[in-house]
Amino acid sequence: MTKVAAIQMVSTRDITTNLASAERLLRQAADQGARVAVLPENFAVLSTSQMREWGRQESGGESVIRRFLSKQAKELGLWIVGGSMPLATTPDGQEIPDRVRAACVVYDDQGEEVARYDKIHLFDAQVEDAHGQYRESDTFEPGDQVVTVQTPAGVLGLAICYDLRFPELFRALREKGAEWICLPSAFTWQTGDAHWHPLIRARAIENQVWMVAPGQGGHNSERRRTYGHSLICDPWGKVTGELEEGPGVVVSDLDPHRLEQVRTRMPVWQHRRL
Repeated sequence: MTKVAAIQMVSTRDITTNLASAERLLRQAADQGARVAVLPENFAVLSTSQMREWGRQESGGESVIRRFLSKQAKELGLWIVGGSMPLATTPDGQEIPDRVRAACVVYDDQGEEVARYDKIHLFDAQVEDAHGQYRESDTFEPGDQVVTVQTPAGVLGLAICYDLRFPELFRALREKGAEWICLPSAFTWQTGDAHWHPLIRARAIENQVWMVAPGQGGHNSERRRTYGHSLICDPWGKVTGELEEGPGVVVSDLDPHRLEQVRTRMPVWQHRRL
């Protein structure tokens, strides 16, 4: 069994403060025996107005966030899934002229970048909160690649926040061999309260995978409250650990025998007809 951590944060506009909080929580995860830690969406850069500037900096030679993640991974001997950050280049190095990508970058325990997933589904929606209108597509360009990576806890499929509402992505990740899927998120309080738990449990159950879903959880600003409830869910849909609100760490063992048991006793993958 391998311990995996879901890290919950309440990030602000101050990137230095956000990175200091992430460092403290990553160390806490390592101290609790985690081999892999997953940060939430927008863990370092939360403000939309800062995304383009930081996306260009992170894509150049003066990266701050990527160097931070690499350094923490190596010092702690910890695999780190970097939630999401803005990048102004595509995975093959092409510059994005007017927007950025929301990228989830994975580092191994030697500090090497081993995978990158760019968020495919962008959150353009009206929500009945103080923020009201969300239009990620004004700032972000969607990704177009389904990404998995081998980790100490098995084959990991990468997804981000709003992706949760599109089950075809999770089917594609299972097709590529995913044994667990992470979902770094910053769900609004209203949408999270309505849909967070049922959707995560559904994706776990229908694809027979572990789900590791860290989120932003608290009052990030005067106008923005995120849902939190960072959790880890087994392939049968049982929540094995959860943190409702505030910064903290959820650690659970991802048991490969439990995964094999669920898939063997109910081989739904073999029963598909469509």
